[in-house]
Amino acid sequence: MTKVEVFFNRADETELYKEAAARGSLAAMRYEEADGEISIELTNDGVIHEYNRDFRHVDRPTDVLSFPAFEGDSIICTPDGHLGDIMISVDTAERQAAELGHSAAREIMFLAVHGTLHVLGYDHMRPEDEEIMTYKQREIMRSME
Repeated sequence: MTKVEVFFNRADETELYKEAAARGSLAAMRYEEADGEISIELTNDGVIHEYNRDFRHVDRPTDVLSFPAFEGDSIICTPDGHLGDIMISVDTAERQAAELGHSAAREIMFLAVHGTLHVLGYDHMRPEDEEIMTYKQREIMRSME
């Protein structure tokens, strides 16, 4: 069963953002033919900054963090079906959307796609991996137009 659960830890919860995150993650899972569950937390710069510092040792906020439940050469499915967790900073997504000239909901959708691909084992540390991930992100976003 494919399932994405999205929740806020912000006071100004926006249903549109939750729907955008779920739609992006589900589209990426369909594209990759992945089955399982992903949790997405829509948060703020302060919270994501702490996680970025504690887990990546980067002392600043970021737009998205991914925490795969299983890391290795391949992603099968964990016994309970949970693939991983994603955090998206709504603060950063709103700023990036304004800079790029599109809606914050569209940016959150993109970040959910990006985070889901990370949960499914993709990365962009090497140029050849970045090329693959960028291609997949474009194709997935196109599929939702």
